[in-house]
Amino acid sequence: MPVSVPQLRAFVATLDAGSFTSAASVLGVGQSAVSHAVAGLEREVGGPVVRRGAVAVPTPLGDRLLAHARNVLASVDALEAVVRPATARGTVRLAAVPTVCQGLLPRLRELWAVTVPDVDVQVYEGDDDEMPEWLESGTVDAAVLVDPSPLPAGGVVVARDEMAAVVRRDHPLAELPALTLDDLHEDGLVAGGGGCEYQIQKLHELDGRPFRYAHRVREMSTMFGMIERGEGVSIVPTLGRVMLPPDLVMIPMARRLERTLVLSGPSSRDWHPLARALVDAV
Repeated sequence: MPVSVPQLRAFVATLDAGSFTSAASVLGVGQSAVSHAVAGLEREVGGPVVRRGAVAVPTPLGDRLLAHARNVLASVDALEAVVRPATARGTVRLAAVPTVCQGLLPRLRELWAVTVPDVDVQVYEGDDDEMPEWLESGTVDAAVLVDPSPLPAGGVVVARDEMAAVVRRDHPLAELPALTLDDLHEDGLVAGGGGCEYQIQKLHELDGRPFRYAHRVREMSTMFGMIERGEGVSIVPTLGRVMLPPDLVMIPMARRLERTLVLSGPSSRDWHPLARALVDAV
């Protein structure tokens, strides 16, 4: 028996959910059905694809198969959406960076709730460089891309914002109308939070100076915590204003740098029709 779509769904769901039990809940089937489907896949491909444990993770073979499985499932989902009745109905997986998830998606989801009420938007949060990768691999059906070049065919600009400094409300810099990189480096720049490092690097390039930082973190919550404790200052997009703790403030940068945010489907395969519905609604 060849590899089947249900086997691939069970395999991907198990790794995404972290366990057979959670995958069964996502797929709406019994745990034994998921286990049997994954076991069947392993027989077909000649080896284990999931390492069982507290959290299910891919084996080396499973890791090699995962991207292909996602591509197959994305194509199957797109095909099924085409042959269903014309009414937009179903689930779309949408990826975005943290500032977009917090500062823009709530407004877009309010719009979609009115214009395409039967489309369920599942949000995947990641960094700038993960968006195109997830989109092309089939991990998600649509994404809000940051400064894509060139503008993807069929994509639509959904917002523009710019970079701004973040400091403590009681910091002397908070009294200034705008801040420079020199101002921020004097206090210690915390870089990288929420996938904004590319834009911070670009600001340094525009000023003709090497990119440097006092601290480099991944999560915006970590960055904000360090700023609250007086361990530095940072630069984030203005959409992140809604994420600021009460004792932090945003100050404009003396050198402006704008971001363009584009809602798009993949460039290497056909769009999921419901991803097209989201773009058309915007």
